[in-house]
Amino acid sequence: MANMTKKQAIVAELKDQLTNAKGVVLTSYRGLTVAQDTQLRRELRAAGVTYHVVKNTMLRLAAKEAGIEGFDAHLEGTTAFAFSTEDAIAPAKVICSFIKKNKLDENEVLTVKVGTVEGKVIDANEVKALAELPSREELIAKMLGSMNAPISNTVNVLQGVIRNAVYVLDAVRAQKESA
Repeated sequence: MANMTKKQAIVAELKDQLTNAKGVVLTSYRGLTVAQDTQLRRELRAAGVTYHVVKNTMLRLAAKEAGIEGFDAHLEGTTAFAFSTEDAIAPAKVICSFIKKNKLDENEVLTVKVGTVEGKVIDANEVKALAELPSREELIAKMLGSMNAPISNTVNVLQGVIRNAVYVLDAVRAQKESA
């Protein structure tokens, strides 16, 4: 009975993590070395992402209780669970960049199975596309640059008119001095 209550507690904790997470990524980690796993965990922790290995059965039960459909087909083999309650894109960005940086996708050492964003299930290709999105700060900078461009152009045009007037007056002055 004690074993059953431990499992129920784990399922309840996984359900809580799934419901509170803004972004979730499930990975398969066949053949990942201890050094690579340690480095991945370090990078995830620095980005505010929680990462741990889970049993497929318990995650399946937690997803069912949380009302998340679409995980069942992906819960085979080894499964690691990365989630963030702060940033929906952080788990996908860190994992996909780690896979790309260490070339782990070629031998399928570390692969993305499936993910969720704000409770919506997305497949591995969508997780990779999400990881390639620019950061929030980059998007804000681009938007501010776009908003600032018309104003800067207007100022430059107005300065051009004044500058041309000064050139004309200078040319008139130079002509009167030579005469």
